[in-house]
Amino acid sequence: MGQNKSIIAGVAVAALVLIAAGIFYFSSQGNGAGTAPNGMADAPEALVTPGPLGDLALGDENAPVTIIEYASLTCNHCAAFHTQVFPELKEKYIDTGKVRFVARAFPLDPIATAAVMISRCAGDERYFKFLEILFAKQNEWAFQENPVDKLKAIAKQGGFSDESFEQCLADPELLDHIRQVQKRAYEELKIASTPTFFVNGEKVEGAMPFEDFEKIILKHLSES
Repeated sequence: MGQNKSIIAGVAVAALVLIAAGIFYFSSQGNGAGTAPNGMADAPEALVTPGPLGDLALGDENAPVTIIEYASLTCNHCAAFHTQVFPELKEKYIDTGKVRFVARAFPLDPIATAAVMISRCAGDERYFKFLEILFAKQNEWAFQENPVDKLKAIAKQGGFSDESFEQCLADPELLDHIRQVQKRAYEELKIASTPTFFVNGEKVEGAMPFEDFEKIILKHLSES
C-alpha cells in the first residue's frame, strides 16, 4: 500500500477499534463546561459542552434556536439531509438569524473518521463547504473499492497536498477531539444512530422532510 496509505489506515483502524469497543482516550486537558446557547438553558451539560477543539457553527450565535447535529459522512441518511433539507434550512432560518447550526462528528466507520478529519483540517472557514461536497459526492468516495484514494482526490481539489493530507490524518489532537465528542454523545446523550439532532435541547432522530423539520423549529421559535 505504501507509507501514505499505511499512515491513513493505521489512524482510521485505531479509531474504529476504540469506537467499537467503547474505549476512548481522554487528554489531561479539561474541557470545561460549555455556555448554554439561547434556548438551551435546561439542556444537559453533555450537550452544551463542545469538544476540546471547540464547535464549528453557522448562523448568529445569538439566534433564538440552536440545532446541534451529530452525523457521519458515510451515513446515507445524513447525506440525504444535507443535500435535500439543509439548503432550505440554511436559506430560511440560518441565514436570517433565526437558527444557529452546530455540526458535530459521530463517525460510524474509519473512512468517516478520516473524512471529518480532513474537513476540520480544511480550516474553520471551509469546514462546512467540505461537508457539503463530501455529502454531495458520497457515492463517489465512501462506498468505493479504494475510498481513501477517492477521498484524497477530493481533498486535493480543495487545496490539500499529499503531505498535508497525511499530516491531517496523523494528527492525534484532532483524533482525540473526535473521540471525545463521540464518547460524550454515545454515553451521556444516548446517541446510537445518525443523523441525530438536538433542537433547543429536544432530541430529534433521523432525517425527515423539510416540512416536518420546520414544524419543530417553528415550535421552538414560538417559545422563544
